[in-house]
Amino acid sequence: MHSAQRNTPSLKRGRLNAARLLCALALLLGSVVHAEPAPDLFPFEVSYDASVEKGISLNGSAKRILTAQGNNVWLYRTEVKSFIADLDESLIFSWKDGQVVPLRYRYHLSGLLIKDRKQSIDFNWETDVATGKYREKPFTIELSKGILDPLGFQVQLHQDILNGKRDMEYEVLDRGKVDTQRYAVISDNADVSDNSGNNDNSGNNDNSDNNDSSQPTLLKAEKIRENSRRETYMWFDPDKDYVLVRLQQIEPDGSAYELKLKDVKLGD
Repeated sequence: MHSAQRNTPSLKRGRLNAARLLCALALLLGSVVHAEPAPDLFPFEVSYDASVEKGISLNGSAKRILTAQGNNVWLYRTEVKSFIADLDESLIFSWKDGQVVPLRYRYHLSGLLIKDRKQSIDFNWETDVATGKYREKPFTIELSKGILDPLGFQVQLHQDILNGKRDMEYEVLDRGKVDTQRYAVISDNADVSDNSGNNDNSGNNDNSDNNDSSQPTLLKAEKIRENSRRETYMWFDPDKDYVLVRLQQIEPDGSAYELKLKDVKLGD
């Protein structure tokens, strides 16, 4: 009886830690998951298995869906479901000359032992003003050309990779402020199990049984951070129209979470 009571706070702390990691995973999961031939978009549905490791293991699922709304307007939606928390995140955007123009962004996280978290952003490109609310606190931001939202910048990232760019920088409006986000392709010939940032398929390899026939050649990208030991990597498969096959984030304390491709359906 007393032993069970002593273990309860530890269990709650474990669930809260996992919930925090899931929140971060949901923000990272993004729009880098879809595939599209440059410069056009097309509908798709991609699903992933999600896992979190921080003292306790947490398994869940994630889904990203892109649908055309007509007149070059698109709906991009992500859903993350797990025992700890559920996320519903969506973006309505316009696609103009190979660029994402965000119009309406919504985010809602809810779950066990965590407070609901919500964010909304509405973009008015006629007045160049964005209005929104984060955790019930309203904000107003003056817009400049090219500013993106937490989902739209990752759509743009993937499109730029498809167009051959290898270093990307974006201005992203999130939580009432605009930050610069940088990404770089670090290997055009990586292995899905490579965590070092190096090319697994190059150099000497004495084991001839582990060659290209069993391992796909992937493009690997990294989020560039300054003064941070957090690491974020993404693997894309050129043979699957650059669908994201894996995403991994490693925290400074050694905990990690990742996505692995489960199924992909590409539209016309």
